[in-house]
Amino acid sequence: HTKHEKLNGFLPGGDMLICGGDITSRGYLTEIENFLKWFDKIDNYDHKIFIAGNHDFGFQDQPNETKGLLTGYKTVDYLQDELLLVGNGDYEDMVKVWGTPWQPEFHNWAFNLPRGQALKEKWDMITVGTDILVTHGPAFGKLDYVAYDGKNVGCEDLLFKVQEIKPKIHVFGHIHEGYGYVFDGHTHYINAAVLNGRYEFRNKPVNVLWDKNTNHLEFVD
Repeated sequence: HTKHEKLNGFLPGGDMLICGGDITSRGYLTEIENFLKWFDKIDNYDHKIFIAGNHDFGFQDQPNETKGLLTGYKTVDYLQDELLLVGNGDYEDMVKVWGTPWQPEFHNWAFNLPRGQALKEKWDMITVGTDILVTHGPAFGKLDYVAYDGKNVGCEDLLFKVQEIKPKIHVFGHIHEGYGYVFDGHTHYINAAVLNGRYEFRNKPVNVLWDKNTNHLEFVD
């Protein structure tokens, strides 16, 4: 939400840095480029990955222009319904990261689709064997409770897909109040929203040590 520079000093470095979308206020190209310049300059991660969110209209409405911007930033990977292989060696040894921006329809924001078949078709694109799934919004019942509405607002079909393919990690945001972590025995769910419901920077980025083979995950400061 254009407040990315507040994260300076809270990114200790590592193998991979993941941003789950909403990098802008309304998806203006100037906002996107401002984020990309900041993201590109971060030099203490081997891989930097991000997706769009419901505020990031530019990626939806001006795809050619945003694609043009992205070509200027070689250290950054933008994922939109696609798989990224991270690492060396055989396919099975690589970390498979799938990124997708969609979420249930809400007030005509970007990357909104009606619940049901339209969203299911997007989730069905997710590659079986995905290790890290990055979506903008949460699966139903997973760190998706909005107190103002008094209900869970995540996507039911996304939950079914996650339970079917069992990614080791599912990273998302969108629901600021849901910041936190749960584990269902197969998948580590991480709501990494750094802003609160008033769009104030309140939550630190989530830093973890993760073993792909054992799926052991440990939080670190």
